[in-house]
Amino acid sequence: MAKIVSVHSFRGGTGKSNTTSNLAATIAVQGNRVGIVDTDIQSPGVHALFGLTEDRVNLALNDYLWGKCAIAEAAYNVSHALQSESDLLPAGALYLVPSSIKAVDIARILNEGYNVQLLNDGFRKLIQTLKLNYLLIDTHPGINEETLLSVAMSDVLVLILRPDNQDYQGTAVAVDIARELEVPKMLLVVNKVLSKFNFAELRQKIQVTYDVPVAGVFPLCEEMVELASSGLFCFRYPDHPWTVEIQQVAQHILS
Repeated sequence: MAKIVSVHSFRGGTGKSNTTSNLAATIAVQGNRVGIVDTDIQSPGVHALFGLTEDRVNLALNDYLWGKCAIAEAAYNVSHALQSESDLLPAGALYLVPSSIKAVDIARILNEGYNVQLLNDGFRKLIQTLKLNYLLIDTHPGINEETLLSVAMSDVLVLILRPDNQDYQGTAVAVDIARELEVPKMLLVVNKVLSKFNFAELRQKIQVTYDVPVAGVFPLCEEMVELASSGLFCFRYPDHPWTVEIQQVAQHILS
């Protein structure tokens, strides 16, 4: 039975796309078949981490929502990005359904909208067609109809926040909504934490505040800025504390 994992944040700029992509790759490299759907249609970003430029994306999630193709036709095999660290761990498969990065397509979505229910059907069909073990959904920040659908369908909801008062307040809203929707499992990820913070104390404080497990506390690091979304951090810096945290979050999902 495939597991649907939504990765969400109440506000933008939390590092959601980087987290989703590295998390998916970390799960896939352990021998799983994993899909990513970038439903942040207004401001897509996951494609950049896998080197998918505009001229290489012939079909996107937008085309499926407009009835131009089956959702699996908009899925790109990005398994080349996987790097198995051990011969005993066969790299699985990784697929990405990107949202269009063409300005005309983004403008059309914003102007015309789309049938959100198609996402539900598309997620299920993608899992079936590609025989996925895990489907990760990179959501649009905030709360809208698409986000509510993704959260409601989730087996696991990963909420990303920064140590910031606005993020704290927004995350409280997201947690309450997830509880109303009876999401089976919630995990918190704290990202972009300054090195001067006491990570253990911060983890404990946030865990107690929301009564939700904190699966990872990620440092703010220059290497991530230097990489500039030009690849997967977890493979470029396999021993970095950031990568260690992503592996821990992956284990929470796999367990």
